Amino acid sequence: MHQEQDFKSLIGKPAFDEDNSRRNFIQTAVGVGFAAAALPVCAQTIVTTDTQGLTAGVVMLNIDGQQVPMYRAQPEGKTNLPVVLVISEIFGVHEHIADVARRFAKQGYMALAADYFVRQGDAGKFTNISELIKEVISKVPDEQVMKDIDAVVAWAKANGGNTDKLAITGFCWGGRITWMYAAHNPKVKAGVAWYGGLRGEQNALKPNHPVQIAAGLKVPVLGLYGAKDTGIPLDSIEQMKVELAKGTSKSEFMVYPNSPHGFHADYRPSYNEVDAKDGWQRCLAWFKTNLG
Repeated sequence: MHQEQDFKSLIGKPAFDEDNSRRNFIQTAVGVGFAAAALPVCAQTIVTTDTQGLTAGVVMLNIDGQQVPMYRAQPEGKTNLPVVLVISEIFGVHEHIADVARRFAKQGYMALAADYFVRQGDAGKFTNISELIKEVISKVPDEQVMKDIDAVVAWAKANGGNTDKLAITGFCWGGRITWMYAAHNPKVKAGVAWYGGLRGEQNALKPNHPVQIAAGLKVPVLGLYGAKDTGIPLDSIEQMKVELAKGTSKSEFMVYPNSPHGFHADYRPSYNEVDAKDGWQRCLAWFKTNLG
């Protein structure tokens, strides 16, 4: 087992000291602990995936002069691996997202979860969700995210990933980005969007939403949604289905009648173990079918 960073040893240490630059702090913080706004966690239900047999840890990407931290997990010593892009919730790349990456790595994937909020701020430090959205998330342009994901894909291709077998999955904010990136990059072979928003206000930062790109979508995307999600109305799912039917992507939805938003997040009260496990198996099957 190769660990690029010993995260456990860093927990509890001060964020800065004489020898600890901002760059090093970002590098060690990604994938460690849980975002402040997501606390308290439901420790009794947290799924924990070890790194046995994996190469796992943080690598830094230089994207147009910006240092972007990325959690990478993959089978140790393997190359030509199928690639899955793991796109985080609004809370950023914290322990849950890193664990999801390790789960994919255990299935034979190179899993990459980059911090797409790094230019706007540190999503993990905010204690209030409203402030997090206002101060960070609402300021992140789709165009920036698409370019950053393109850079992650280029890194994967240069570092042992088989980008001819490219998949993407994301949660909440990342679920919406899954739809949008699948439209942006037709080389993606499959996407799985977990409870990502489908419509909303169009502006300079978000000129379109999934309902606007659905008819032209070529990539098959599986949408995993909860019927009790108060933030994503069921009629928006029906609207998305109508738009998708105009195109050729062969995308599908699975709507769980008893689940709220965030039903896959095993560290939060919204977790629905039965539906989360079912969704995970559907996700793996979707990728297996569409990546070849």
